[in-house]
Amino acid sequence: MTPFAAKTILILSAVAWFVIRLPHQKRSWKTAIAKSERTTREKLLLTGSFAGLGIIPFTYAFTGFPRFADYPFQPVLAWLGLAVFLVSLALFYRVHRELGRNWSDSLEMREKHTLVTHGLYRWVRHPMYSAFFLWALAQALLLPNWFAGLAGLVGFGNLFFWRVGREEAMMLAAFGDEYRAYMDRTKRIIPWVY
Repeated sequence: MTPFAAKTILILSAVAWFVIRLPHQKRSWKTAIAKSERTTREKLLLTGSFAGLGIIPFTYAFTGFPRFADYPFQPVLAWLGLAVFLVSLALFYRVHRELGRNWSDSLEMREKHTLVTHGLYRWVRHPMYSAFFLWALAQALLLPNWFAGLAGLVGFGNLFFWRVGREEAMMLAAFGDEYRAYMDRTKRIIPWVY
């Protein structure tokens, strides 16, 4: 594995991520929104996540900026990053399939929203966030740059920790005791841990 190959893997994986999401995004746009919490804060958090998982690593991949934050490339870490990204993509694909019309990229409830508790949701309440954290980890392993490599963990981490409580409050308001019972038997993003 070379630094060029690692950067190429990151770019191709991001393209694959986009291809997986596109049909679900189009379907989402056609499904009416019953409740939205797309506030200015939510928009800023989404922008920060996009910067950390997209703009900053792509800038580094294409230009090498910022070079001052580089550290020696480790092929074994890059191979591990590829493996983590493949798991992330598989998880991402499956989560979209399981959510169906319930999916949204923001804090929104769809018309006829249902509580999904099967498949991956049997183990964790937010497997989509698990997939994003795996992407961010893969990015850190693929890019030998303290700034660009860790930008995804920082950008998406902020989105997750500032959003997840509000999202669960929305679900409690919509599904009440059913969601409360679901929370009691599942973890947020890592089975049996958190």
